Amino acid sequence: MKYQLIAFDFDGTVADSFACFLRVLNHTAQTHGFRAVEPAMFDELRGMSSDEIRRYLKIPYWKIPRIATAMRRGMFERIDEVSLFPGVESLWQTLAQAGVTLGIVTSNSFENISRVMGDENLKLISHFECNIGLMGKRRPLRRLLKQSGLAASAALYIGDEKRDAEAARAAGWDFIGVAWGYAKPEALQPLSNGKLFQQVEDILAAVNGS
Repeated sequence: MKYQLIAFDFDGTVADSFACFLRVLNHTAQTHGFRAVEPAMFDELRGMSSDEIRRYLKIPYWKIPRIATAMRRGMFERIDEVSLFPGVESLWQTLAQAGVTLGIVTSNSFENISRVMGDENLKLISHFECNIGLMGKRRPLRRLLKQSGLAASAALYIGDEKRDAEAARAAGWDFIGVAWGYAKPEALQPLSNGKLFQQVEDILAAVNGS
């Protein structure tokens, strides 16, 4: 197999959480004094980087830790609204049975993702890097790679945002984005070696090297 270690972002990549995330974001905007997101903004925001979104929503940099904590708490309170995308569970099962080491690297909390995933799916994942904050995902990805004992050429990170691609590249991982996530496919594709996963089933072909 081409990849022996595959790590996944959570929100927008394996979990269908956008509607819940948006409701929590707008509630947090009211309590923390930044710009709420209206439907007319969706298309423009999906083409932006994380920092561009921060500036667009008028969020001061110093407020980010406090807002992130409020967002995780809000997501926890509404986590029953979130589910895995169809096909993700069977994908994980197939990859684990084939001997691929699996990880989750996310800014969401372990408490939140564990409630969505359930006990059986949690057993399939060997590495969790959660609650990732201001420093981003580069260091957690490097740490995960070191823990695995594998070469970077054997590692693939799958995500749905520009920051996922940038962190993977900085950590030495391969990156392929998903077309169904938060970022516009056309914004993510140039950072994904010109290719994206169009559906969950496409991931198996990439692991097999086809």
